Amino acid sequence: MSLRSRLQFNESPTPLFGSAGFPARSTDNRAYREINARIHHLLLDRIDLQAMETLSEDQLREQLRGMVEELLQEENVVLNDGERRNMVRDIQFEMLGLGPLELLMADPDVSDILVNTWKQVYVEKRGRLELTDIRFNDDAHLMKIIEKIVSRVGRRVDESSPMVDARLKDGSRVNVILPPLAIDGAIMSIRRFSVQPLTIDNFIEFQSLTGAMAEVLKGLAHSKINMLISGGTGSGKTTVLNILSGFISPSERIVTIEDAAELQLQQPHVVRLESRPANIEGKGEITQRALVRNALRMRPDRIILGEVRGAEAVDMLQAMNSGHEGSLATIHANTPRDALTRLENMIGMAGMNLPPKVARHQISSAISVIIQIARLSDGKRKMVSIQEITGMEGEVVTMQEIFTFRQTGVGTDGRVAGYFCATGVRPKFAERLHTHGVELPESLFDPARRYEVGA
Repeated sequence: MSLRSRLQFNESPTPLFGSAGFPARSTDNRAYREINARIHHLLLDRIDLQAMETLSEDQLREQLRGMVEELLQEENVVLNDGERRNMVRDIQFEMLGLGPLELLMADPDVSDILVNTWKQVYVEKRGRLELTDIRFNDDAHLMKIIEKIVSRVGRRVDESSPMVDARLKDGSRVNVILPPLAIDGAIMSIRRFSVQPLTIDNFIEFQSLTGAMAEVLKGLAHSKINMLISGGTGSGKTTVLNILSGFISPSERIVTIEDAAELQLQQPHVVRLESRPANIEGKGEITQRALVRNALRMRPDRIILGEVRGAEAVDMLQAMNSGHEGSLATIHANTPRDALTRLENMIGMAGMNLPPKVARHQISSAISVIIQIARLSDGKRKMVSIQEITGMEGEVVTMQEIFTFRQTGVGTDGRVAGYFCATGVRPKFAERLHTHGVELPESLFDPARRYEVGA
């Protein structure tokens, strides 16, 4: 039976779309997907790819709309007005964007998109994972979208190189892993960035920190104090790094170094560097360490390392110790003390057989403040600790906590309850801030002032 006749004789058509406006997950949606694929195939046969390159995105979108409407009429496809509009939209998404994922990318509440093979897509909304009605036509459809993403940043992914990190135009991070490493099929994870970059005021509004903590952080960034932002996966380290960079003077030259470019700095004088993986022959790799070394020859006022994860830690610490004050970096660690331990291990990864005391002295001399970020059980991100490195006692790096978040319980609605407070310790860096014109009132460090959240 032809596609046309099969549709016309379907006396009790099932809904083609779910309640959220997403394609339904049930197999009853197969007819719609088949029509979509058929129209898309016919469109590719007719479209002039060279002419497409001469049109703006708006012009191309309008041209596609007209061609899809024309093909639907020629094929005598029976669709209601809503389904017809959705068909036009979906094909526009296929040709110009990320196919079914475009609906999720347009939702400002979606922070993570997790594609578990072509059949299943989860999202994180407000800290909670939810299963969506989105699905791809088949594995080939998903691979087409993946290849579109990675090719835009000059990378590749296939069976010989089944893992890749990439980014989208808006800076969102993308990770892909393919079979045979992913047993059930291609897996893609997208860590989204806000369309409008968050500010320190947004963090205060979300109860991720307090006004007192924000005032101190602003002073630290302005006074060129080296900081390390520590936290687990998805805790918001890069977001905090972006916010801190907003306090840097626009007259300074900033060089950023990342594995996959994702920072959204607002300063006018920013130079962005991105590492490069090896090609199919295993050649051509440019590591973060090589970029850090090269950045030192670029006359930077500050160096911002998206994430320190290997041998580049040595060059980063040397840069911080050799006049590049106010540099920033992030690291995966669950506590500030763990962050120092990881840095020490990374120095060993660089092949430098330094005695532990020497390595720790280099760390304590380079970094002044560690900011610890955490994602709590309710999905909320909090700045749970700000600690100052004060030096060495014997072979131990000494630290003192300036601000902390203390959890007191979990409410019936699952929200974490607790409070922010100062520890009562006045930091040594207050003198440095004073010389840069930043005055911190004593009241900021009063431990009696508590800021309750989640109560």
